[in-house]
Amino acid sequence: MRFNSRFKHHSLDWQALIEQLNQNPRQRLTPDPRAIAQRWQPAQGFTVIREPALIEPEALRHRERQWAQIERNTRLFLEGKQANHVLLWGARGTGKSSLIRALLTRYGGKNLGMIELDRAGLIGLADLIQILSTQPRHYILFLDDLSFEANDPSYKGLKALLDGSLMAPPPNLLVYASSNRRHLLPETMQDNLNASMEDTELHEGDAIDEKVSLSERFGLWLAFHPFSQEQYLDIARNQIAQLQGETPELTAILRDEALWRQEALKFARLRGSRSGRVANQFARFWQGENLPETNTPTP
Repeated sequence: MRFNSRFKHHSLDWQALIEQLNQNPRQRLTPDPRAIAQRWQPAQGFTVIREPALIEPEALRHRERQWAQIERNTRLFLEGKQANHVLLWGARGTGKSSLIRALLTRYGGKNLGMIELDRAGLIGLADLIQILSTQPRHYILFLDDLSFEANDPSYKGLKALLDGSLMAPPPNLLVYASSNRRHLLPETMQDNLNASMEDTELHEGDAIDEKVSLSERFGLWLAFHPFSQEQYLDIARNQIAQLQGETPELTAILRDEALWRQEALKFARLRGSRSGRVANQFARFWQGENLPETNTPTP
């Protein structure tokens, strides 16, 4: 496979990289076929994530619609059928990363691995694609909390991979990205001022077209809106139901909703969010608050 010349200036110094990897056997130039989760950094290669943060799909709360769509898309991908790149966007702490971890729990294994990379890793994206295209396994590139600053050129390589380059993306590779922004690039008032009226029709400025074009290259958008109060409490209830005290009496106190409900609402108000993440944090806080004090012996 030969890559578009537009990526040449991002090509790695392979000889220097090989020498570096040889000095550190924990770093790999090719992905480990046994690992379900790995990280990619252009200057270091692949690093196996030894203990990935997995979650059971059944533990997802109030995200059944999003799970059904992304699970079906992933299943089609593994069956060699047409599947889409996925953008998971919405409010912070509403389950975007949890959905990805649940996918890894369900499908990670011999036929599917996941490669995590950050925005800096996009610099070597063309090289990463070339490596993965030669592998017999399917791979999902996961970009968590993805967004770009103004005048950041690194997004252009991602645009070319998703759609718009003469190079066809390899059939064993999909991109799943999560972001708090739907359009990934910052939008300013000046962008809107550049819009114009032509024959009674409103035409957006070139800046807006450019910023929207990256998101449009994802074929499947999944929106994650904030949880309602009752949904937040339900997630907290599910977490607290798993708490165990040192005695049956303490366990009963931990799980008594009459005791923790108002505390959970106050906890959310202090953080300005009723997210799943805050519900999980409250469950840990609630357990810590109710653990008996341990007396530290004085020296």
